[in-house]
Amino acid sequence: MEKACNSHRQPFLLLHLLPLFLSPLPALANPAASPSQIISRFQQYLQINTTQPSPDYQTSTQFILSQASSLSLESRVIEFVKNKPVVLLKWPGSDPSLPSVLLNSHTDVVSFEHSKWIHPPLGGYVDRRGDIFGRGSQDMKCVGMQYLEAIRRLKAYGFRPKRSLYLSFVPDEEIGGNDGAKKLAYSDVFKDMNVEIVLDEGPHSTLS
Repeated sequence: MEKACNSHRQPFLLLHLLPLFLSPLPALANPAASPSQIISRFQQYLQINTTQPSPDYQTSTQFILSQASSLSLESRVIEFVKNKPVVLLKWPGSDPSLPSVLLNSHTDVVSFEHSKWIHPPLGGYVDRRGDIFGRGSQDMKCVGMQYLEAIRRLKAYGFRPKRSLYLSFVPDEEIGGNDGAKKLAYSDVFKDMNVEIVLDEGPHSTLS
């Protein structure tokens, strides 16, 4: 069973992390969204069935693109392998000559056994404690949504990054990543992004 603990009461880590390697955050404005709106978007993402071996990438791609549109982010969908889309978003920086930052997450999740769940694994159920139940609530739809919600908050403050910031939502990670992240990493697309720092599920990775 997978759950994200007290997600709507915890500050998003990236709100504190992003300014450290981008540029100063002005002390302005009101929050971009209420906790209930943030959780609702997270639930929508959890409710999309991207379970291996037959993930619904089409619906997840449309959801991510809709979020990008609401944030005025540049977006493109690349299929290095047919029907396995990589969704790439960009927040252009004020100094495009600088190496960029890439925030990566994957859209697919592992399979589940209904009998081992106390709440539906694709429901995004929130209990009285604020715990959110759903496949992907930890690995790793939560991270992809944290990226987006951090950007939403930063934009509400009038913040613009100095470096260009990319978000990649890749397929296929739970079955090896050969058709998703690996194809992206070895592509001319990735080369043109001029990435210096990558953040993913674990610690940061420096590429220089």
